[in-house]
Amino acid sequence: MNFIYFFMALGLSMDAFSLATIYGTKSFNLKKVIISSLIVGLFHFIMPTLGLVIGNQLLSFLPKTNLLAGFIFLYLAIEMYKSRNEEISSFLQTTISYIIFALTVSFDSFSVGIAISTETSSFFLAFLIFSLTSAILTFLGFNIGHYISKKYATLATYLGTIILFLFSLKYFFNI
Repeated sequence: MNFIYFFMALGLSMDAFSLATIYGTKSFNLKKVIISSLIVGLFHFIMPTLGLVIGNQLLSFLPKTNLLAGFIFLYLAIEMYKSRNEEISSFLQTTISYIIFALTVSFDSFSVGIAISTETSSFFLAFLIFSLTSAILTFLGFNIGHYISKKYATLATYLGTIILFLFSLKYFFNI
């Protein structure tokens, strides 16, 4: 069963990895990368826990969480395109920006928390695997993005903008 959790964690962490790769092209310092990775990992523990505990009640009040995620990714795509010729110096400067980043990439783990309650009783282990995997992949994403930006600079920003836009479409249309 632990292998299943790991593969679920990989799937849940792909948006964190992708977004971190995109923002890694904007040359973050190591402290911000570590803080971001840890907060993303924490949110990949908190969100499925919330899904497990209060998810079924919340779903009746918030049926359009995918739309919110879609708008956030669309906003990020537009901001990345507008700042294509400049460093992102204001991103990940405040506690709120770290939380928004982590929340954006952990929306899907909320619904997994709801679903997993019917499949297993070892929630803590599953959510811990989600957390560790997402933190590691976020860290790797930032570093890969930084490496890509050194080689492909402007092209990496355009590619990042396209990926963010595609993420917004994914959430808008439940693809």
